[in-house]
Amino acid sequence: MSGFLFVVPPLVGHINPTVGVAAELTARGHRVAWASADPGLVRRLAGDEAVVFPCAGPVLTGEDGVRPAELRGPEALKFLWERFLVPLAEAMAPGVRAAILEFGPDVVVADQQAFAGGLVAERLRVPWATSSTTSAEFTFADALAGMPKVADWLATLLYELRGRIGDPSGTADPRFSPHLVLAFSTPELVGSGAEAGGRIRWVGPSMATRPDSADFPWTWLDPARATVLVTLGTANTDVGARFLAECRDALRSRADRVQAVIVDPANVLGADLDGLNDKDDKDVLIRSSVPQLPLLERVDAVVCHAGHNTVCEALWHGVPLVVAPIRDDQPVVAGQVVDAGAGIRVRFGRVTAPKLGAAIDAVLHEPGYRTAAERIRTAFRAAGGAGAAATHLEELAVGAPFKEAP
Repeated sequence: MSGFLFVVPPLVGHINPTVGVAAELTARGHRVAWASADPGLVRRLAGDEAVVFPCAGPVLTGEDGVRPAELRGPEALKFLWERFLVPLAEAMAPGVRAAILEFGPDVVVADQQAFAGGLVAERLRVPWATSSTTSAEFTFADALAGMPKVADWLATLLYELRGRIGDPSGTADPRFSPHLVLAFSTPELVGSGAEAGGRIRWVGPSMATRPDSADFPWTWLDPARATVLVTLGTANTDVGARFLAECRDALRSRADRVQAVIVDPANVLGADLDGLNDKDDKDVLIRSSVPQLPLLERVDAVVCHAGHNTVCEALWHGVPLVVAPIRDDQPVVAGQVVDAGAGIRVRFGRVTAPKLGAAIDAVLHEPGYRTAAERIRTAFRAAGGAGAAATHLEELAVGAPFKEAP
């Protein structure tokens, strides 16, 4: 029996893929615990019985954490690193250290954006693996090659951060463990240029049963019409009003052959403009949340922000996509979807209902998109998912007992 400590940021999309891996390790008899700045969120996603060591840390909501909606490109990257990722690492570091000393893991599994996990594990001489919940980081180095000033700025940030919370003599990039990197995708989506190597394991999406958190009216679905799911994930509710309204209009104009489920957690659409009660609307259902995995078994297309988890979950079910990236890694993931032939990209800030409608029609009715999505589904399922990830972690843990650094 080995012990595994998952170090995760307070972000749903970064916790969800690790839930299945943790469940698989637990089922195999191993000890599992978590370190997080939001223990309540971890328990909501992983179950009330999850052992969670609390850490301090900022979140992307609340005072000084709200990212201005208009930020894009380099400015958004600067905000993310300087106002969230680096402060999060510094704040989490004492809690991560305390968790390692108390729990005594054989392996620390650090999310790619929870730098404290890798840096503190390195300092304490504990083997650590990277949980790569977005494949965009594997092509990020190529993007930085054309931006040497940005690359130097990031290198300086990480160097200074290591000096404050890690081992100053260490050399590993805290985003990429030198021992094991679990990549929750496959080259069939990432592309032929996907980085490979002895430490990188393409395990595909980690799918796990999630707590029933949404009361969904399953009888509302009309089997005689195609169903389209529209979602912008959990971290983009501040910028979604216009886009969701255009989606609603595009889909309602196709009500003779299409019905839509729109996820609107912040109620940015407000009351229905047509004076209809959403519960009585047979064409467009607007919900604050949905049971996404079971729903994906019933939908024919997904319109989303190109968030890595949403894209992978849709393609796991062989569902083609219309992607409208907003920021962060989403443009990279959107490019992967388009290059793989599994979807169409539209401009989030400018697309209109007619253009959205045309894109939705294409992925619903042109067979090439579904064929590509089904090809990726086959690759995803063959990669092994949570089970494969658990096996790689077990192999890392063998012969690696916890030893506190002098």
